[in-house]
Amino acid sequence: MQTTIYFADEDRYLLRLVDRLACQERKSRSAIILTILEQHFEHDRRLGEILVDMGAASDQDIQRGLRVQQATPEWRPLGEVMIAQGMVSEEQVNRALIVQARARMLTKTSASTL
Repeated sequence: MQTTIYFADEDRYLLRLVDRLACQERKSRSAIILTILEQHFEHDRRLGEILVDMGAASDQDIQRGLRVQQATPEWRPLGEVMIAQGMVSEEQVNRALIVQARARMLTKTSASTL
């Protein structure tokens, strides 16, 4: 996928900051921008919300998964419940967990550097 970002001259400093971070982390400019966006939008999100954001599940699927989770005598993580119910794939849950963990890690890192 390719995306074009338009920016004003006065925003050029932001791209310099992104480029500096990309150089430090040995990543591409687009990887850094996507990481920043992911952190911004997903940092405090629950797994179900991320699955909905990703288009892997609907709000109704999440509600159904939560009902099944609550009705089960032994507590299981929502992702496991939804996989077992065939609502999402293991790949989708793993991707959502990666997004969640990375966003939380970046938030902790940012907070500790303040």
